[in-house]
Amino acid sequence: MTFDVLFFTGPGSVVVRTEDLEQPGSGQVLVHTHVTAISPGTEMLIYRGQMPAGLTADETIPALGGELAYPLKYGYSAVGRIVETGPGVDPSLSGQPVFSFQPHQSSFVSAIDDLTILPEDLSTDDAVLLPTVETALSFVMDGAPLAGERVAILGQGIVGLLTTTLLSDFPLQDIITFDRYPARRLASMTAGATESLSPDGIQPDNLRCFDLVFELSGRPEALDTAVALAGLEGRIVVGSWYGNKRAAVSFGDQFHRGRLKLISSQVSRLAPHLTGRWTKARRLKFAIELIRRYKPSRFITHRFRLDQAAEAYRLIDREPHNSIQVVFEYV
Repeated sequence: MTFDVLFFTGPGSVVVRTEDLEQPGSGQVLVHTHVTAISPGTEMLIYRGQMPAGLTADETIPALGGELAYPLKYGYSAVGRIVETGPGVDPSLSGQPVFSFQPHQSSFVSAIDDLTILPEDLSTDDAVLLPTVETALSFVMDGAPLAGERVAILGQGIVGLLTTTLLSDFPLQDIITFDRYPARRLASMTAGATESLSPDGIQPDNLRCFDLVFELSGRPEALDTAVALAGLEGRIVVGSWYGNKRAAVSFGDQFHRGRLKLISSQVSRLAPHLTGRWTKARRLKFAIELIRRYKPSRFITHRFRLDQAAEAYRLIDREPHNSIQVVFEYV
């Protein structure tokens, strides 16, 4: 048995290869993939060769062991169905829909304990955005918005839009979002933003007036804008991963005297002050509930077969104004 798998082979280069698929061993299952979602932030850094050298792909995900170095299998959002069970696995699980943190590939073998069994009534397109919803939830938990606060969000890609969506249910005074692309600003308004603006036209009345700022654009220069937007003793949640790109930030004026707080937020870990009550399993379970509520598949703009991968990544790289969420579909 064989399967198709995507490899990043160098800056601007991806190929699909056919490899042999092992049979599931003890405690393992074979899954046929239905859809995988491209992470337009992380995967673009890999596609462009902007990932830090020597960094582990993801030390918390078994399927992503090894360094971020070419050739590289990557991706972390796959939804499919169990088609075969190995020894020690309940045979009745065959046919069950599952989510897994897996690279872009048509089939995979996984330990059953590394999978999330999905409800049958949860759509595949919604479920494949589970990691992004969980990431947005992690940002909100780290930012800890208070009633009546003014919140700014820099970046309205898929993770920014879902962060806006989650915040729209809080009793906030304002949610002002910023993005360079008109289509994303329009989507932001449907997600619950009070107003969505271009960062190029920030007006003086938006400066130093926000209680909480989320920097989710993936652009290092946006961190300086976040500092300028935050009010006295405001909080700035930095959810962007810049890879090997460096951020030039003006810390000599507003940051120092304004006593601003920078919060680095990354979904692989929970903030220490939450771990007495929260676990990653509890957060993931709640993220599934949020998927039911918000239907994130509405932000999917493009669908490709895996053999069209080169076209998909070129679209995200060269025409970011035309896409929000891109997925691969498998027969």
